[in-house]
Amino acid sequence: MKSRVSLTSFTLAAVLAATAVSASGAHAAEPVKGGTLIYLEQQTHTNLYPPAGGFYPNGGILNQITDKLTYQNPKTLEVEPWIAESWQVNADATEYTFKLRSGVTFSDGSPLDAAAVARNFDVFGLGDKALKYPVSEVVNNYDRSEVVDPQTVKFYFKKPSPGFLQGTSVIGSGLVSLKTLTLPFETLGDATKIVGSGPFVVESETLGKELNLKAREDYAWGPAKLEHQGRAYIDGISYIVTGEDSVRIGALLAGQADLIRQIQAYDEPQVESQDFRIYAASTRGVNNSIVFRPDNPLVADVKVRKALSLATNTKEIVSTLFSANYPVATSILASSAIGYADETAKLGFDAEKAKALLDEAGYKPGADGIREKDGRKLVLTAYESLPQPQNRATLQLVAQQWGKVGVTLNVLAGDAGSRTVDDLDPLKTPVSPAMVGRADPDVLKSQYYPKNRDVLRQKGGPSDKVQSFVDPKLNGILETIATEPNREKRLKAAAEAQAYVLDQAYAIPIFEEPQVYASAPYVNGLAFEAVGRPSFYSVWLDK
Repeated sequence: MKSRVSLTSFTLAAVLAATAVSASGAHAAEPVKGGTLIYLEQQTHTNLYPPAGGFYPNGGILNQITDKLTYQNPKTLEVEPWIAESWQVNADATEYTFKLRSGVTFSDGSPLDAAAVARNFDVFGLGDKALKYPVSEVVNNYDRSEVVDPQTVKFYFKKPSPGFLQGTSVIGSGLVSLKTLTLPFETLGDATKIVGSGPFVVESETLGKELNLKAREDYAWGPAKLEHQGRAYIDGISYIVTGEDSVRIGALLAGQADLIRQIQAYDEPQVESQDFRIYAASTRGVNNSIVFRPDNPLVADVKVRKALSLATNTKEIVSTLFSANYPVATSILASSAIGYADETAKLGFDAEKAKALLDEAGYKPGADGIREKDGRKLVLTAYESLPQPQNRATLQLVAQQWGKVGVTLNVLAGDAGSRTVDDLDPLKTPVSPAMVGRADPDVLKSQYYPKNRDVLRQKGGPSDKVQSFVDPKLNGILETIATEPNREKRLKAAAEAQAYVLDQAYAIPIFEEPQVYASAPYVNGLAFEAVGRPSFYSVWLDK
């Protein structure tokens, strides 16, 4: 399958000269079958082992080629049947039993039965050291599986795991064939190695450039409550990696692409003025934030962290760089997240109070205006995060704001070769941007717990550096969120975590991050799962 154009040939002039397709034409009453969706992705995918699906380019692929045990309704956030037609959970959430839909197969013809589901979650829950599979961050306290009969599988947990049911609905729990799970982790960056049961199958790939999917002809098991159950309407999808924002916009407006991801806020008016469609799908998780690594002596003092929080004008950042699709954060979690608690009172901009706190912490302005203590200047470093929208501009504006209270923030390129190693070292990277999407309170544990993403770089986390910082109170709250079977008590712990993180000024939440897409007006049926990954199963093209 060939793409329609050489996208690198577009220039900004071509964008301005492009003639958009009108959205006012008559549309077909019923879905039109056929055609290929040309989808431009900002970044190339990485490893497609399902628990790595949190990276948006990965999730945008896995959501088309894999199915999940359950389906989280993106409107109600209720968990509904999919491959599992029913389930039972015991009182303390240590045993889950799923009855599977019959007749489901992977695209290689092998059955998606209890044995396959058991093996998937044994790998996701325990990892596989020989194959180098990491443990999934959405599966907590996993013990083992049991195949009760060919269509019934039971899971046991060492401690309560109340987030597991929702965890079976996420991108990171996409079901893959037994053969796929025999391959070494490092081989799964090749999409052709991933065999799922989804409505599309991988047809071909040019690594780092283009991926082509084709509709699976015998697909007949969409989420149970969806009206659409059969084959996808479109014949295929062509993913083309197109890093330049202006090129993606130009291709869309000129009719050379149908759908693009990562629309910058400053491009939204241009798209909407030509009657193209903007979609801003909520990620419903931990907000786009700046986090501190308290093992670094410059930010070890909570007064310094609180001062920098007070010196950060989030309203100015959002009004300057973003649009109404990026609400100013009012807590660690997005307002649309399960377990959200409004913490507006703990947030706010006050530069004078920030200066006073820095004075109290012993950091006084030097001759050059930069604050220092015991001969050490308050100069901090952060690497930009390429997946996050306008992150370099965001950090640069934060740097300007902090500069007004005498603190220097150096912003380094997100594609620097030393970034990955330096980011694990609090002494080199005391400040970092962070966010994570998941429509369950467990997302807080995913973000802050040492054995998960460990954004604070606590002792016992993935860093191989000698670290001393650990916060047992925070970790205890996070463990409660992951193990408390009582819903009200669990939500109370989620609220406690949000308040505590802000009281300790471990993070500065800036805005609620959406995933923003734009499509041609003839693209219909586009849907998004609960945290913003696209679903092309019901897409149809009315040209």
